[in-house]
Amino acid sequence: MTDTLLPPTSSATTAARARLRVSQIRVVLSEWTKFRSLRSTTYTLLLAVIFMVGLGAMITAITANQPGGLEPGESAVSISLSGIFFAQLAIGVLGVLLITGEYSTGMIRSSLTVVPRRLPMLWAKLGVFAGVALLTMLAASFGAFFVAQAVLSGQQLDASLSDPGALRAVVGAALYVTVAGMIALALGALLRNTAAAITTFVAVFFVLPTLTLLLPASVTDHFVQYLPSNLGGVLTGSAGVPQSLAPWTGFGLLCGYAVIMIGVAAWRLRRKDA
Repeated sequence: MTDTLLPPTSSATTAARARLRVSQIRVVLSEWTKFRSLRSTTYTLLLAVIFMVGLGAMITAITANQPGGLEPGESAVSISLSGIFFAQLAIGVLGVLLITGEYSTGMIRSSLTVVPRRLPMLWAKLGVFAGVALLTMLAASFGAFFVAQAVLSGQQLDASLSDPGALRAVVGAALYVTVAGMIALALGALLRNTAAAITTFVAVFFVLPTLTLLLPASVTDHFVQYLPSNLGGVLTGSAGVPQSLAPWTGFGLLCGYAVIMIGVAAWRLRRKDA
């Protein structure tokens, strides 16, 4: 005698579909799993911390032992955050690799098959990346500040977090690097090529500000204060550009750049096949 297989009840079918439904929280958990399983995540975050704390301490020690001490335009706070220049490169590379790595291996097709609406995957990547980058850089930024002040205290040049602008600069350094990394991630989603995205990121944040030094001041005074790197420099107190924006105004503009880049990347992700 054989058993007769009965079709599943409607309630059982509904429950099964509910268990398999794609939600934003599940996509975030999936992206978190992929994020922490990448070897590049550990390496780049570690490099960012080393650059922020170690390089900042080294530059602070060199500056403190100079006969003249701090140079004009430098402060105990800004010199402690000197490592931000290379830390943002490490975080930017991580942001690019987070999405271009999937394109290079073809894994992006599997991701988009599971999340056919596509954009929840991008929001999840941005959320996971921003959360980890911000927490990491906050710890690194405060670490760099306190280590540098310990070095400067021997020369009576140290500062305190209660000093005007000090806390804003330390927190602002972490915010700036995080937003710069989000721009890098958007570039990766837009260009879908690791080399192209990293090259573009380096050109915008590193090469372009240097090239402006070769132009007459009468030309650069009209736009140099709007460059992303200079907006971050004003927030941390390390940029000496003419007619610079207020620190939080500049950070708002930087966030605007990130929103535009993310919007363009989202448009391409929706319109173009992987």
